[in-house]
Amino acid sequence: MKRLGRDFFSRSALILAQKILGKHVVRRYRGRKIVGKIVEVEAYYSAKDRASHAYGGKRTKRNRAEYLPGGHVYIYLVYGMHWQFNISTGPAGHPECLLVRAVEPVKGFLDRAASGPGKFCKAFHLNKSFYGEDLTRSKRLWLEENKTKVKVQRGPRIGIDYAGPYWAKVLWRFWVKDNRYVSK
Repeated sequence: MKRLGRDFFSRSALILAQKILGKHVVRRYRGRKIVGKIVEVEAYYSAKDRASHAYGGKRTKRNRAEYLPGGHVYIYLVYGMHWQFNISTGPAGHPECLLVRAVEPVKGFLDRAASGPGKFCKAFHLNKSFYGEDLTRSKRLWLEENKTKVKVQRGPRIGIDYAGPYWAKVLWRFWVKDNRYVSK
């Protein structure tokens, strides 16, 4: 399979959210490959998005990866125990990203569930050491093309009521229709 390059990730999070579904995420771990098909993502679009960590143009040590050119990892811990894996999108300096919410097992981790952002990170052994990793060059984590066509559904993002009624209801969560690995 062909590795996805910078051109793929350089598009808007809202466009990329639908195009990334069905692509394979590949992790080299202890001499083997773990592969999963991306089946659910959420878009966080620009400094205007009240659910984004970069809302209002905020720049912190935690969110600096959101400002990197598309294709970099933005990973952080929530509730002190669950890693959340995001991919920066768009041009450098414009904070957009996609949260990978769920993957369908393809190879190497069939004994672990990956239907939820924390479960995905656990199944792929992802942690803070991946912060800022360039998916277009990394030898331990990347995305590959997968020509399988998918039907996309969309709805509101999950767990962002704090952002207010408009942002909590915007339809920026995308998933593969009828896929059993989509988070509940």
